[in-house]
Amino acid sequence: MRTGTLKQILLITDGCSNQGEDPIAMAALAREQGMTINVIGVIEQDVIDDQGLKEIEGIALAGGGVSQIVYSQQLSQTVQMVTRKAMTQTLQGVVNKELQQILGGSTTSMEDLPPEKRGEIMEVVDELGETVELEVLVLVDTSASMKHKLPTVKEALLDLSLSLNARSGSNRFSVFAFPGKRKEVEKLLDWTPNLETLSSIFPKLTTGGITPTGPAIKEAMSYFQQKRSLRRFLSNDDEQFFEESI
Repeated sequence: MRTGTLKQILLITDGCSNQGEDPIAMAALAREQGMTINVIGVIEQDVIDDQGLKEIEGIALAGGGVSQIVYSQQLSQTVQMVTRKAMTQTLQGVVNKELQQILGGSTTSMEDLPPEKRGEIMEVVDELGETVELEVLVLVDTSASMKHKLPTVKEALLDLSLSLNARSGSNRFSVFAFPGKRKEVEKLLDWTPNLETLSSIFPKLTTGGITPTGPAIKEAMSYFQQKRSLRRFLSNDDEQFFEESI
């Protein structure tokens, strides 16, 4: 089974966007282009309004991903859990498509299979989760209200990098912050498999200003597309593999 590369956008935010494009519409567009958007809503002392909650859930739903509301002190373990849960969910979708092609219309998903067969397929999904190529683009909300949560975000990113490093499959990640110091969205870390480079961006994580969540998702999509175009330019042989998306 060839799954190409799993492309995840991981959005860490604490509330409502207030600048630029509709983030839910941008998330739907990202999903159409083969990316999954997962959202972690970071709160403190039960402080989150209904609008913020609806937006967090709406972005993940439109982006085909997972959303989770979490207290800031629990952020580290949640980042790892959401990343892995979304990976499993995406791979299950791939397996279901394969089943539809193999079995015709009679049995269309894992849920329709006998328990024994379902267990065997989940073993395949688990193995794929360890071996598939994974790319995670992290979008960090650095608006003014995130000021007290940034130390936890830094810790969570380090824990995520360690978790990814434990996989046997290859990993690449990049980090963007919004708002940036001079523009709405700022790239802090280019695509890299080198986990030790993550700590180098922490001095650049400062808070202040608006929350342009929609433009941040749009920039993330553009960044994935740029990388894919560059790969096509460098190697026509690998074009089919890299163009496959889930």
